[in-house]
Amino acid sequence: MRFETETGFFLSADAWGNPGNPPVVLLHGGGQTRHSWGDTAQRLADAGWYAIALDARGHGDSDWSAKGQYGIDYLASDLRAVCAQLSEKPALVGASMGGMTTLVAEGERPVGAASICSAIVLVDIAPRSEQKGIERIFAFMSGNQDGFASLDEAAEAVAAYLPNRPRPSDNSRLEKNLRLRTNNMGEARYYWHWDPQMLAFWRQHTDPDQQTRNEERLYRAARALTVPTLIVRGGISDVVSENVMAEFIDAVPHVQRVSVANAGHMVAGDSNHAFTRAVIEFLTSERMNE
Repeated sequence: MRFETETGFFLSADAWGNPGNPPVVLLHGGGQTRHSWGDTAQRLADAGWYAIALDARGHGDSDWSAKGQYGIDYLASDLRAVCAQLSEKPALVGASMGGMTTLVAEGERPVGAASICSAIVLVDIAPRSEQKGIERIFAFMSGNQDGFASLDEAAEAVAAYLPNRPRPSDNSRLEKNLRLRTNNMGEARYYWHWDPQMLAFWRQHTDPDQQTRNEERLYRAARALTVPTLIVRGGISDVVSENVMAEFIDAVPHVQRVSVANAGHMVAGDSNHAFTRAVIEFLTSERMNE
């Protein structure tokens, strides 16, 4: 399925379950695609939800911006457009970049405007993040921009980046996040399926002053939330530490919290069953309280 945004971009998505059920939109992190959620979407569908996993602009099969328009305002505008095309307000589950997009899209809605969603799940993201963890993400995304000779080579790079995660027995899921293309030398190589301009844009907006402004903006957005909100932290995350989590809850006390043991920043991939169970329990509880 595809969604058209206000700026004429088309976003690709996969859906699971009965379209008449309450919708849940899954928003991946930077450098990922809609295939990054493991079995979460199917389990949500089995639990009575209509699950939609979305490719953000510049990622996967969604349109890429020739002008490098990958700022949070563009991403938030895209998300608002997607929500407006659904039959009812969806719950939003956002990992990392997807979580920041969710905060801005909902928390910065115009005064008096209705909420765009029914509930929010922030997946290992808070207004402030540990710089060491962010730099590790950038380092991984910056590496191997000339592609991989094989799926096994790509799998080795992922294993080095995620040493706590058991290596899959096959590369079929990994292959969905790569595209086989011929380079200038005529060699067939596998490339991550996201626009390299996006990383260049982010690099230009990571100076300390800009980071402070971003944190302040995200905190304002979080404080403005009125829908039920949960943050799911990876128990060994180097992006949302225990201190970062505590600061967030102190500043925005209406947010609920849960930690998934032995999961890093990529919570859904590191411990998919525990992560999905936490999301379903939260959404089901909030649905029953409506």
